[in-house]
Amino acid sequence: MILRRVARPLLAAIFISGGIGALKDTQGHAKAAEPFLTESFDKLEGVVPEAVPRDPATLVRIDAAVKVGAGLALAAGKAPRLASLLLLGSLVPTTLAAHRFWEIKEPAERQQQQIQFIKNAGLAGGLLLAAADTAGKPSLGWRAKRAASKTEKRAEKLAKKAEKAISK
Repeated sequence: MILRRVARPLLAAIFISGGIGALKDTQGHAKAAEPFLTESFDKLEGVVPEAVPRDPATLVRIDAAVKVGAGLALAAGKAPRLASLLLLGSLVPTTLAAHRFWEIKEPAERQQQQIQFIKNAGLAGGLLLAAADTAGKPSLGWRAKRAASKTEKRAEKLAKKAEKAISK
C-alpha cells in the first residue's frame, strides 16, 4: 500500500538522522546521557548483567547503530514491525536522558525540553502503530485461534468417524 511506502520512511528519517548525528558527536551525546545512565545503573544495581557496557560513549554508539540500522530497515519495509520495536526501545531511554524537562527551572528551556519530550511521545505512538501494523495480513493471534479451531473441528470429525467405525 502506498501509505506504508510513504509513512515508514517519513517516520524512520528522524531516527536515521539522529543516529548519524550521535555517531558524529559521540562524546557530546555521551556527556549529556551520563547523568541519566549513572542514575539508572545505580538504581538497577544487581539487575543489569555485568556484560552490559556502562561506558556512556559505547552506549551512545550502540544506540546510534540501532537507530540507523532499524531506521533503514523500517524505511525500506524490511521487518518493519521488529524495526519499529527496536526504535521504540531506543527512543524511551533517549527521551528520558535528553528531555528531562521536569528538572529544569528556567521557563524557556523547560518549555523547549517539554516540547521535545512530547514530540518523542508522538513518535512513540507512531512506532507503536507501525509495530502493530500487519500490512493487511491477519495477526498472529487471529491465525493461532483459527488454526486451533480448525484442529478442534478435525478432531471432532475423526472422533465421530471412530465412533461410527466402532459401532459397526
